[in-house]
Amino acid sequence: MSQDGGTIRLGVVGTGSLGFHHARILRDVESVSMVGAFEINSERAGEVSKELEIKTHSDLDALLEEAEGVVIAVPTTEHESVAVAALERGIHVLIEKPMAPSLEAADRILTASEESGALVQIGHVERFNPAILAAESYLESPLFIESHRIAPFVPRSTDVAVVLDLMIHDVDLVCGLVGDAIEDIAAAGLPVLTPNVDIANARLTFRGGAVANLTASRVSLEKMRKLRIFQRSGYLSLNLADGTGEFLRLKEDLPFLSGEAEFPGGIPENGMSAIIDRIPLEGARVEPLRSELEAFRDACLGIRDPAVSGRDGREALAVTLSIEERIRSHVAHSYQA
Repeated sequence: MSQDGGTIRLGVVGTGSLGFHHARILRDVESVSMVGAFEINSERAGEVSKELEIKTHSDLDALLEEAEGVVIAVPTTEHESVAVAALERGIHVLIEKPMAPSLEAADRILTASEESGALVQIGHVERFNPAILAAESYLESPLFIESHRIAPFVPRSTDVAVVLDLMIHDVDLVCGLVGDAIEDIAAAGLPVLTPNVDIANARLTFRGGAVANLTASRVSLEKMRKLRIFQRSGYLSLNLADGTGEFLRLKEDLPFLSGEAEFPGGIPENGMSAIIDRIPLEGARVEPLRSELEAFRDACLGIRDPAVSGRDGREALAVTLSIEERIRSHVAHSYQA
């Protein structure tokens, strides 16, 4: 494949809720020539073509004939077939999370990539959240991480458990933040509104002693995407929903705090502000999906490695499937009781 003057030809496979936004953004990403989208539903294809003013294809091969890279935003069960078809042609792929429905399917995708030399990037878009990017300079050896990803019920993605639908975002983030092997996984959850698990909690223990407690739910009346990171140097509280956060740490040059003796007359009403620095965190206000697509473009052009490699995606999938297996055992035991 040739790249014309530093421009890469990219397309989108699947124009559902998320694929539509990939296509919308790709139209005006610098150094990208948007060659169109594949959509199996002809009515949907017509709607997208009209609204976004892009070419749509009813045949996957027709899109692959024109593209040097594609974003795969079809149902998870179709990820392997589409990815392998593209990779065997030497076409780079950005695969929406989860990478595949099984580790075996993920491995076949990785094998196709290795044999063709085409790259794989996985769509863990939270890696590009402004709050995560703003927190990077303050991170050092997290010891305890707590995440809450809670959303109201919607019919979309209920064909899989909430672990693969929502929690996998935080599994990927936590594994990247800790950077250590997992030694133990404990998990519980149950179905509430669907046949699949709708609310789940998992506790990950890492080899170096760090612990992460993850909660995901799609049966809430409110939305919440919070990540709290505790380390020896302080505490990071990140609001992933709006891309903001803060870093709390002891003020410098304070004596060892042993209680009221450090404050003549007792601890003042503003005791926290007297001893704690609160540093606001707010990254660049760039749409994370745009940053993800720009990273994919750069990887295709050989400017950088994939931001979230196929191996990263497989690791997140492996941990998430282990959590799901433990939840299935928990649910079965609960119903037997």
